[in-house]
Amino acid sequence: MRVLGIDTSNYTTSAAVLDTETMDIVSERMLLPVKNGEAGLRQSDAVFHHTKQLPLVISKLRNRCKLSELSSIGVSVKPRLAEGSYMPCFLCGEGLADSIGSVMNISVYKTSHQMGHILAALYSANRLDMLSESFLAFHVSGGTTDCLLCTPSSNVMDITEVSTSLDLKAGQLIDRTGVMLGLSFPCGAELERLALSGKLTKTVRPVIKNGSCCLSGFQNKAEDMLKNGECREDIALYVLNVCAETIYSMAKAARERFGNFPIIFAGGVMSDKIIRDFLESRMNDICFGTPYYSCDNAAGAAIYAYISQHGGKP
Repeated sequence: MRVLGIDTSNYTTSAAVLDTETMDIVSERMLLPVKNGEAGLRQSDAVFHHTKQLPLVISKLRNRCKLSELSSIGVSVKPRLAEGSYMPCFLCGEGLADSIGSVMNISVYKTSHQMGHILAALYSANRLDMLSESFLAFHVSGGTTDCLLCTPSSNVMDITEVSTSLDLKAGQLIDRTGVMLGLSFPCGAELERLALSGKLTKTVRPVIKNGSCCLSGFQNKAEDMLKNGECREDIALYVLNVCAETIYSMAKAARERFGNFPIIFAGGVMSDKIIRDFLESRMNDICFGTPYYSCDNAAGAAIYAYISQHGGKP
């Protein structure tokens, strides 16, 4: 049998099919279009683009695998598993999942975008075994810079926020810097390529308050560097080093509080090799999702449905 996953985040339309016998995943996704020079989308525009792109994504998926043998559907319906967490763009995926589930008379399992990110990262790192015990997870993207305590539960896992960004998110810092440097949004991949030719000219001192971070001051610093004529490559490397140092400081604080739990890093920012190499050189018992499964995708939603079918236990 196969399980369908759907995710309609603020910047990507995604669908995936999990083969429950082989645990192989086939996925399709399309980025939402963002105009040049802009660093984001309004929710109304995101809903419009998802409505147009979902049929295309599902059609591409159908050409690669059978959708007539679905046993269940998993779909992300909110950013986080928290009271009041809501974004209109997730209604697109939820509506499609409910419709397919009703027509095919199969169960629809609803979860959060954040849950999907963590499960997709664990799957691609071949570490779904971590679901049997408590661990720490980082979800670092355009909308989050969260350190999370994950504990086993009947709902696959309970997710508790340990620390977060108190202002700008890491992905926002990267994208705003990239747009400032003339890159296309989303800017992560281009900023990384630029940074590979840069030199570290500034010392980074992360701003940490009770385990949480503040990043807005570093955007101001990047703007000052550009005004002062520093090269784009050095600015790019500085900003990525800011993210790496900040995440490292948050992780150290979390382990001082909870013990040496294993850590999984998920989210689009964690696909950056410069940041990953920095963390791997300084920490043990950590793992990362592959770059493809670090960015927004529907694989985690499919995995969530599959585990939920079996009583919520991995």
